[in-house]
Amino acid sequence: MPETALRICPLCEATCGLTLTIDDGRVVGARGDRDDVFSAGFICPKGASFPELDNDPDRLRAPLVRRDGVLTEATWEEAFAAMADGLGAVLREHGGASVGAYLGNPNAHTVAGALYPPLIIRGLGTRQVFSASTLDQMPKHVSLGLMFGSPVAFTVPDLDRTDYLVIIGANPLVSNGSLATAADFPGKLRALRKRGGRLVVIDPARTRTAELADRHLAPRPGTDAALLFAVAHVLFDEDLVALGALAEHVTGLDEVQALARDFAPDTVAGYCGVDAEEIRTLARELAAAPTAAVYGRMGTSTVEFGTLGSWLVDVVNVLTGNLDRPGGAMFPCSPVAPAPRGHRPGRGFVTGRWHSRVSGRPEALSELPVAVLAEEIETPGEGQIRAMITVAGNPVLSAPDGERLDRALESVGFMVSVDPYLNETTRHADVILPPPPPSRAPHFDFALNGLAVRNNARYSPPVLPLQGRPDEAEILSRIALVIYGLGHDADPALVDEQVIATTLAKETADAGSPVAGRSVDELTAMLPDGPGYERRLDMMLRLGAYGDAFGARPDGLTLQRLKDAPHGIDLGPLQPRLLDVLRTPSGRVELAPPALVDDTARLRDALGSPTEGFVLIGRRHLRSNNSWMHNLPALAGGTNRCTLRMHPDDAADLGVADTAVVKGAGGELVVPVEITEDIRRGVLSLPHGWGHDRAGTGQQLAAGAPGVNANQLNDGSVLDPLSGTAVLNGVPVTVGPTR
Repeated sequence: MPETALRICPLCEATCGLTLTIDDGRVVGARGDRDDVFSAGFICPKGASFPELDNDPDRLRAPLVRRDGVLTEATWEEAFAAMADGLGAVLREHGGASVGAYLGNPNAHTVAGALYPPLIIRGLGTRQVFSASTLDQMPKHVSLGLMFGSPVAFTVPDLDRTDYLVIIGANPLVSNGSLATAADFPGKLRALRKRGGRLVVIDPARTRTAELADRHLAPRPGTDAALLFAVAHVLFDEDLVALGALAEHVTGLDEVQALARDFAPDTVAGYCGVDAEEIRTLARELAAAPTAAVYGRMGTSTVEFGTLGSWLVDVVNVLTGNLDRPGGAMFPCSPVAPAPRGHRPGRGFVTGRWHSRVSGRPEALSELPVAVLAEEIETPGEGQIRAMITVAGNPVLSAPDGERLDRALESVGFMVSVDPYLNETTRHADVILPPPPPSRAPHFDFALNGLAVRNNARYSPPVLPLQGRPDEAEILSRIALVIYGLGHDADPALVDEQVIATTLAKETADAGSPVAGRSVDELTAMLPDGPGYERRLDMMLRLGAYGDAFGARPDGLTLQRLKDAPHGIDLGPLQPRLLDVLRTPSGRVELAPPALVDDTARLRDALGSPTEGFVLIGRRHLRSNNSWMHNLPALAGGTNRCTLRMHPDDAADLGVADTAVVKGAGGELVVPVEITEDIRRGVLSLPHGWGHDRAGTGQQLAAGAPGVNANQLNDGSVLDPLSGTAVLNGVPVTVGPTR
């Protein structure tokens, strides 16, 4: 008899609630959970494909170990022993600093991916840490860190209450939102329009989101920072700056005004490809709206001036008085955010505490740019990467110049991957340790709750048993045990218990903590029996902003309260909390951080750069999420195709019809052409994450329709200097017909 179970969707940032249908120990259906406090029944094609993902026959069910050069199935004991032998040999000979770590996008969507990789990296003591962040959102981390003192003090648009929303370089009708966790983002935009609000979309392509907008501006890719500076110029020039309640908490206003003088609308119009009067109108409407919010995403991030653009999004929100107020750009409060401890200055945020060994690129948020990973493996000398640990990542497809990285990974001494697929990256591993399918794993959004447009707390226990295999928490814990010298066969619970003891000792010694002065043993005894990850989550909830403070606030959150509320707990709309998140040395919003002020000169110089030639941008797909969702039949149809979008006038001028040759600094591709008027002239669009044409992988459906790897056009030499993020949008290319 079929049964149902509730599960939070782990496939994108919307975090929708699902109702799963289970029959004979398998997930056979998925629909939206109408009673979910956050998503209220919304579901997209990705969520509906949950059963296919869970039951994908190409998912690895057993570990793979390389024997005589061939990856073959092994028992878990054999695989853990092989991991311990290979990794242990590198650690003994070269030390933990010689081990590189790459963390992919799905780590943000799993409990284990959030809790355990930091312990592995800390145990290694390595600075060779890479992740999808420097292919995505690192500019936002850096700008937030410099402005607010915390790189995770994310601002999100208050979608349910704003009167005027500006979306730059994002397509949430397709992506469902990013760095703004909002189940049914499309519905929220339609509700904005229905209540009389206005929507402006700034994007070089006429996306589905742009089609919904009251106004669509189509600038040249990569010019968003200049456009936003021009908006700031108008706000100052026409005396429209109104900080309101922010005034006493902001410093650097005069410096921003001085910088903005060089970016008058008439000065930047030719560079941006946007009429000067359109820019003035945008600035005036932002200032006049009762409430307004500017929200930027990939188009403002993965470009040459990504950190400047990310900064200026929040600068405009500050100048119009819309930061930290209902209807503006607000700071979510995650249920595992630390309990408020009063407004106090912090240490601030810096980058460049160390640099990459070969090309000297600065770290940001304790990571190096993934664009330098290949050279760090290839180049001999002290500090060379001798082993790699990858967790849920496929940088061969997601990073620039995948062919070079492909060759580099082939040469690395030892590699262990925690991944459910044999893909373009993990095919180089010596040991692959596959986590269980999502139905057999817990779910809590450690990262994405801190980006939610309405505060909430939800937890999904595993809905199906593990069937005698380790879960992802145990897999990662056993890697940590090897690194810490305890051996892979030590008790994995030791990892969690050590974290709990260390955390509670720190909290009880902190006078500002809700458990200051209490006994660590007493608090530890109050945690529930069960898996270590649940004990840690319970601890974090109890210490958090809504927590019960281990009994001191009886109505507060605990893990048991979440388990007793399977549809989640609504924690209410976003509330002003600027003073809780500020951690700058001054205790104020640093509107003009020196690093950003200095980098403005580079942007000013770019205003005179040539604007002719073709540039390439990426594209979101409703039925895709990076490289790891191309193996599901339900998501393989429709518009989810790897095509080059081109304006018809450009195609006619070049004589391009069905296919084209595109050349960039990293190589060339032959790609099918999709001719459309929904893209600016001079701009080409190619989706990210394709190129499943390498031998030795195990995703049959993806390999049958491989597409091409857009990042192979990019040699990775051009990065946003402040964040180390690869420039993936606005990439200069040439294009012509195939012969």
